[in-house]
Amino acid sequence: MATRTPEFGRTYVVRPRGKHQATIVWLHGLGENGLSTINLFFQLSMNVLLIQVKWICPTAPTRPVALFGGFACTAWFDVGDLSEDGPGDWEGLDASAAHIANFLSAEPTDVKVGIGGFSMGSAAALYSAVCWATSKFGNGTAYPIDLRAVFCLSGWLPCPRNLCYKVQCSAEAKRRAASLPLWISHGTCDNIVPYIHGEKSARYLSSAGFRNLTFKSYDEIGHYTIPKEMADICSWLVTNTKLGLNGGHS
Repeated sequence: MATRTPEFGRTYVVRPRGKHQATIVWLHGLGENGLSTINLFFQLSMNVLLIQVKWICPTAPTRPVALFGGFACTAWFDVGDLSEDGPGDWEGLDASAAHIANFLSAEPTDVKVGIGGFSMGSAAALYSAVCWATSKFGNGTAYPIDLRAVFCLSGWLPCPRNLCYKVQCSAEAKRRAASLPLWISHGTCDNIVPYIHGEKSARYLSSAGFRNLTFKSYDEIGHYTIPKEMADICSWLVTNTKLGLNGGHS
C-alpha cells in the first residue's frame, strides 16, 4: 500500500537583522503551530548575539494522536506513550525529519544550520540528531544535512534504546555524535513531559556517544520556557556550537 505523504502546515520565517551566518529550524510542541512562538524569535532576533540567525518555524501536519485517544491535532509524529520501549512512529519521524532537512538544504552553502524544539518538537529535533550521526534516516535514505547544533527544551528522545543502539553499533556514528553540540534542558516540575524523560534522554544520548552534550535543569519550572532558560540557550548557541556566530566556533 502506498505511503501517504503528510500535509505540513504553514511555515513562518524571521529573517536575520545582520549578516546571515546561520539558519535554525524551530519545532513547536504538540497541538501548536509555527506561529505559536514567532514573537519569541522576533525578540531573539533583536539580541545582538543572534542578529546573524535566520529562524524557520514550520507547522506540523494535523494527524490523529494515540496519546489523545486518536484526537487529531498538529503533531510531528504519532505517540502513544513516552516509555523507553514504546512503539515508534518511524514513518512519521522520518517524514518530519525530511521536511526539516528540505528547509535546511535550501539554505546557502556558506550558512551553517541547526535545529531546536520544544516538547514534541524537541523529540523530532533529537531524532534528527541521531539521523545526522548515523548519516541516514530510519528508512535507510541518506541524511543530507551537516548539522552544527541541536537544542531541545522540555522534550524527550523517542524510543531511546533503539535509536542509541544504532549509534553505538557504528564507530563512525559515534565519532560524528561526539562532534555535535547538543543542548537539553528541562523543568523539574514539568507535569506534561515529566523531568525524568529529559534526564533519561540526556543519559542515553551521552552513553551512545554524544559527548558534546549539555544538560541543564530548571528548578520549580513546569512545561514552559523562562527568560533565564532562553538567555542560557542564546549564550550556548554563540559560545558552544559550530554555527559561526560571534564568539562561536567556525
